[in-house]
Amino acid sequence: MIKTYIAFDLETTGLIPEENEIIEIGALKVKDGKVAERFIAFLKPREPISPKISQLTGITDAMVETARPTKEIIGEFVDFCEDYTLVGHNVMFDFKFTKTTAQTHGFKFEKQGIDTLNIAKTVHRDFPSRSLEFLCKKYNIINDKAHRAYHDALATAKIYQTMGHYYAAEHPDLFTPKPLCYKIKKVQPITGKQKAYLNQLVKYHKIEYSGDIGKLTRSEASRLIDSLISDNGTLH
Repeated sequence: MIKTYIAFDLETTGLIPEENEIIEIGALKVKDGKVAERFIAFLKPREPISPKISQLTGITDAMVETARPTKEIIGEFVDFCEDYTLVGHNVMFDFKFTKTTAQTHGFKFEKQGIDTLNIAKTVHRDFPSRSLEFLCKKYNIINDKAHRAYHDALATAKIYQTMGHYYAAEHPDLFTPKPLCYKIKKVQPITGKQKAYLNQLVKYHKIEYSGDIGKLTRSEASRLIDSLISDNGTLH
């Protein structure tokens, strides 16, 4: 079990790294089992934060209004991580977003990692849940600000060290860093058919849409069409 690593967590505007954005990064650099440095930063997204994400994370548009540019923040985070192993709860989710965002802005982000969720799935097969919140309750770890990046990162580090204390000797492979591999998907632009249909929907239902339909990706357009039809109905 390693005792020097980066524990980190992100808050994002959605689940797709190539389309959604990071709005908060929280991380702690642990050296020999002790917190040596912290990284906490908001990132300002291109689009407004949805009510669903604000409800989940507590992060509002006002909170990210004065955030520095994403390129600046992600560059600093890449430097902060150096060549350390990453530790995260469902670490691939956060790694995918970080790598995609880093590459978009000209930075490399190739890492090894340890997943506390994967560890919990093996050592706690009898648990009804292996969520970070559930594990914190089981291990009496207080996390008053769940779904905020730094506090979840800190809780992850505590979970990692606690499970390591009890299970690393029995399951050394689970606590051994492994390469994190993710091939960034090519984003497909909106099709002409989607663009025409969206424009017809907006016009037909007299919908006020302030975004640029032409800049949507294919999957974003598909989700928007489904949402507009659900709220307003199809064309007649």
